Amino acid sequence: MSASMIPSRVQTARAVVLLLFAILSAVVPASSAYAAGCSFAPQGEGRVAEIIDGRSFRLADGREIRLAGIEPVPADADPANGARALSAMLAGRDVTLRGEDDTPDRYGRQTAFVFLAASEALVQSLLLAEGEALASGDIADKECEKLLMTAEADARRAKKGNWNRSTAIKNAEIPDDILAGIGRFAVVEGRVLSVRQAGSTTYLNFGRNWTRDFTVTISRRTLPAIEAAGIALKSLENRQIRVRGWVEARTGPRIELLRAGQIEVLSGN
Repeated sequence: MSASMIPSRVQTARAVVLLLFAILSAVVPASSAYAAGCSFAPQGEGRVAEIIDGRSFRLADGREIRLAGIEPVPADADPANGARALSAMLAGRDVTLRGEDDTPDRYGRQTAFVFLAASEALVQSLLLAEGEALASGDIADKECEKLLMTAEADARRAKKGNWNRSTAIKNAEIPDDILAGIGRFAVVEGRVLSVRQAGSTTYLNFGRNWTRDFTVTISRRTLPAIEAAGIALKSLENRQIRVRGWVEARTGPRIELLRAGQIEVLSGN
């Protein structure tokens, strides 16, 4: 047999992923938790014609769809993994779209929750369950948010995909590592050293050097929503938390808290 006739490792791996998603989507019933909680208003349907990246694709009618409620895995992982996983799941498949608003964003993309037409399995949950995406924490619907966070947590415990890397969660005590991801979505864990307010902003400080160490910021306009979710910011002092969001830099690294879903309390004080 010639070398050209021997399947490459990439082809073999892709075939395995295709089989996995085919089996998974075939056995998930419409009434399963994959669909429950994110069944918003219908936004149409279509056949997937092109995978753009790990979070977006194009339908045969030309519409570009961006998956709601998730973000791509960190850039220090293989950025192509998410696209490969999405391709294995969706290429050439019929899907239905749901969401709260089908207005295209400034780039002309429609953001939606996407369901496989054959099984009504939620694509976002499937990606999260395989560790090929991160829950964004920005979904207002509590049941939907819980569904996505649970899928991510299951993959994290099983060390699937992204969660098999030691750097998947950033350490709040290593600000330089977080700074390397400026402008990217990250998950950070650490102990809150202090909670301080300055002007219209509340700061969760994870170190004593406020100009260099990692900080979470909460604006005054966001406070009511955070408090309504049962999070008393002052009570977070000396507690271990996990926070997710887009990394910014103002001397030191910081993440702005816009929704309660971005923060998880991991331990008491």
